[in-house]
Amino acid sequence: MRVLFATAELAPFVKVGGLGDAAAGLTGALRRRGVEMQVVLPDYGGLPLVQSGEGILEVPGWGGPARVRHGSLDGFGDVTLVGTPTMARSHPYNDPDGEGWPDNDTRFLSFSAAVAALAASMHPDLLHLNDWHTGAVLGLLIEPPPTVFTIHNLAYQGWADGAWLRRLRRRPEAYEWYGGMNPLTGAVALADAVVTVSPTFAAETLRPETGFGAHEALAARGDRYIGILNGIDTDTWDPSTDPHLPLHYDLATAGRKREIGRRLCRELGWEPSQDPLIGMVTRLTDQKGVDLALEAASSLPELGARMVLLGSGERALAERAKRVAAAMNDRFVFREGYDEGLSHRIFAASDLYLMPSRFEPAGLTQMQAMRYGSMPVVTNVGGLHDTVIDADSSPADGLGFVADDTDTLGVVDALTRAVRAWRSTRRRGAIRERGMTRDWSWAGPAEQYHRLYEEITSAR
Repeated sequence: MRVLFATAELAPFVKVGGLGDAAAGLTGALRRRGVEMQVVLPDYGGLPLVQSGEGILEVPGWGGPARVRHGSLDGFGDVTLVGTPTMARSHPYNDPDGEGWPDNDTRFLSFSAAVAALAASMHPDLLHLNDWHTGAVLGLLIEPPPTVFTIHNLAYQGWADGAWLRRLRRRPEAYEWYGGMNPLTGAVALADAVVTVSPTFAAETLRPETGFGAHEALAARGDRYIGILNGIDTDTWDPSTDPHLPLHYDLATAGRKREIGRRLCRELGWEPSQDPLIGMVTRLTDQKGVDLALEAASSLPELGARMVLLGSGERALAERAKRVAAAMNDRFVFREGYDEGLSHRIFAASDLYLMPSRFEPAGLTQMQAMRYGSMPVVTNVGGLHDTVIDADSSPADGLGFVADDTDTLGVVDALTRAVRAWRSTRRRGAIRERGMTRDWSWAGPAEQYHRLYEEITSAR
């Protein structure tokens, strides 16, 4: 089976959020299953390809051809990069001030047009589109192949001026959105199957209060809209081989986490202690509940715990985190930015991992934390609900601790219960073992996608 897989991100080469990790993990797992995955992404500039070749792609109606580069990315394999006018930028979506590039509609609608031209020339058995950046492809193909459309983040839908509807060649009315154009809901209407990245998030998006305005469009697809839980790259996230760690460990040698924790404390400017360490690696956004984490930090002395936060994002949250760190420098450390090595060391060193999201389509870091023997403390939303079983409610199979309410009180309560469990060597060991031995890989999700591919191609 030949699949043309279009995405705006591909980790670790182009990564802003979970889309990049999911694109890389899923395509790699499907390739291992024998599926011929032909990955296409925008050419933002600067990506070196091995054994590359270049060509020109005629894109009807878009003011000129696109430049196409084919080749291999080290550690991933074959890709196609599409350079359309104004696509090359320092960041895929945002300017240096963190605001979206003002011509993002032109950039990604022209990318969609280029993907449509590629599909028309390559004749794949199946087309797999991801998020709004590729949603217009189905409005630009007169006879599209069987298509899967995956929604990774429903909060971003690519709304554009209604004048763009005149560029579409097929069913422009599907893309009309209150006088404007919505690439995401158009793709939802036209794809053979629509997937989001966890079963619980799929159910949540059908409700008006959690559907980001798209609940009716999603509900209209009936059983053609499903949730398939994401996995993680268990080769990259493996404490027994991780090159970012000062010591390697597995379940049998998980006691080495304490030494890694001591070394991380020194790296953060603390003297080592016996207090549990709470880790948090995240984008600084309202979605991720960073404000709830910062409010909960005032309870660290009573909990007898320390906390390290690594992340970048909204300036107001970063400034607030700096103020908390200054006021509680013996209990709370904030590192602004993204540091791949430090993030891995935090997962390995942390005893508890905090993820108080207000919504979470799938979540990756709670699975990474469990893989590294850290007990997750989460809210009861989306993929967090699907991956973290509360250890107090289900002592025999608990994996972490789930806040009853998405507020500061709920988060502090869950942290209190987690610290109590951590202080029991028996409970800590049992919860850690379940998290470290669970299969968090892409093997299961890839099997579900493969079955879906075969189902919709055979239906045609």
